[in-house]
Amino acid sequence: MTTTAPSLPPRWFIRSMWRAHRTLYRLSRGRLGLSRPKPGRAGMLRLRTVGRVSRLERAVVVCYIEDGPNLVTIAMNGWSDPAPAWWSNLRATPEAHVDLVSGGHPVRARAAEGVERDRLWAQLDGVQGWGDDLDALSGLRRGQTPVVVLEPR
Repeated sequence: MTTTAPSLPPRWFIRSMWRAHRTLYRLSRGRLGLSRPKPGRAGMLRLRTVGRVSRLERAVVVCYIEDGPNLVTIAMNGWSDPAPAWWSNLRATPEAHVDLVSGGHPVRARAAEGVERDRLWAQLDGVQGWGDDLDALSGLRRGQTPVVVLEPR
């Protein structure tokens, strides 16, 4: 049995879509661009971090699922290396803020480990939002793709 590596759109296209999403959110003053997760589909949240070097607020829109009171996402950078800047920012300063359709609140970020990571990875793999085959896509990166848990604080 032969398996082919997953194909991704060109990097310029991925980055353009991210910029367009952020622009939609900004121009609509937050009315468009965020969504709640639904069965089989990830939601979209706005994550505000503190830049590890600049100490300025940085914001990014990412897919997420809910796990009880926690929000869960994947620290991938269009499935290429290196890790996204927002994940590097959270490792330096885990306190952050999320904006959801229902409003915003402060969170503390951490990487899921061991059994928890395996459980969350399986949940993420069954959700539309990151790609069709998480294992194959994460294989495009060096090392393990972090599963990020955002806990309310």
